[in-house]
Amino acid sequence: MSFLRSLLHALWMLVTVIPWALVMLIASLWRRGVPMYWMAVRWLRWAIGGARLITGIEARVSGMENLPQGATSPAILLVKHQSTYETFLLPTLMPHPLAFVFKKELLYVPFFGWAMGRLDMIHIDRSQRAQAFNKVVIQGRSLLAQGIWIIMFPEGTRIPRGRKGVYKSGGTRLAIETGAPVIPIAVTSAKCWPRKAFIKRAGVVDVSIGKPIPSQGRSPDELMREVEDWIEAEMRRLDPDAYR
Repeated sequence: MSFLRSLLHALWMLVTVIPWALVMLIASLWRRGVPMYWMAVRWLRWAIGGARLITGIEARVSGMENLPQGATSPAILLVKHQSTYETFLLPTLMPHPLAFVFKKELLYVPFFGWAMGRLDMIHIDRSQRAQAFNKVVIQGRSLLAQGIWIIMFPEGTRIPRGRKGVYKSGGTRLAIETGAPVIPIAVTSAKCWPRKAFIKRAGVVDVSIGKPIPSQGRSPDELMREVEDWIEAEMRRLDPDAYR
């Protein structure tokens, strides 16, 4: 049954992403910026709604009151990364547009990547580290000034349930360069939608949003250690079975 539900959900995403990506590509001929972002979020809501109705995956969110208030209040979201699920879910939850920092190779994914290329995101060439970070700072500062929040996964890749990756300081370096606070977020998505797995399981994914951590006067490594400590402690609280 889980296989059939997962197959139906995969088909649902496939048959909806192709026409919607084409709609976005056409619309991008005269629309850009925030309106294009919310067009993309509409498809993400379909994908998350399909996961809920077809596979039985529910999201339980706490800490929304910790998000900064104000139309242009900056924030850099640093998120535990276990699954594709949180990359789809978080834009549907946040009151501000989000700009992902991602490797440029994703732009070549048919339809999905092509549509992403029409959005205000930060795509980088990882082989050019210094230039890549300079690009992140320049674009990040501009986007934050417009009220667009930056979202990054400090572990860099999806991590199996119950494991911890290496937390890299790129997100906290950006926060210090721009003066924006960081928001740590813990997500237990691998319980239901494991990384690199086709079969999804019904259940509840917890999303816990921490309080803003100021970046002024901090060092990148020290700030990232605080983010890491909060996220990993929260993961153990939310999903204790995974860490026994």
